[in-house]
Amino acid sequence: MEGSLKHEKAYRNLFLIAALYDFVLGFAFFFFLPFFFEEIYDIAAPIYPSLYQGGAAFVFVMGVGFYFVYRNIYRNVDIVKIGIIFKSVYTALAFYYVFVENTPWIFLVFGFLDIVFIVFFILFLRAFRREVQA
Repeated sequence: MEGSLKHEKAYRNLFLIAALYDFVLGFAFFFFLPFFFEEIYDIAAPIYPSLYQGGAAFVFVMGVGFYFVYRNIYRNVDIVKIGIIFKSVYTALAFYYVFVENTPWIFLVFGFLDIVFIVFFILFLRAFRREVQA
C-alpha cells in the first residue's frame, strides 16, 4: 500500500450504511418475510421458508462483509468487488422478474437502491486505485 485514501471517512461511512442496510434487510426478510409479503405487499409468500431464508441469510452475510470494509478499507477492498457482483446480480434478477415474469414492482425498489450502492462502490474502487495503489 503506497498512499492513503482521500475522503476515507466518507467511504467508511458508505460501507457502514451498506452494512446496516444489508443487516436490517437480511434480518427482516429472514424472520418476517411472510408478514411483508402478505400484509404489506399484498402478495402470496413463498410456501417453503428455505426459498427466501437462504437469500435473506446471504444478504445478511454481505452486510458482515461491508462491515469488514468499514472497519478496514485497505485490507478488505476485494469484498467491495464481491458486493458489486452481488448487487448487480440481484438488480438484474429483479428487473427480469418484474418486466418479463410480471413479478410485483416492489422488488424494483431494492434493485434501484442497489444501483445506488453499485455506483458508489465503483467510484470508491476508482479512487482507491488512483490514490492508494498509485
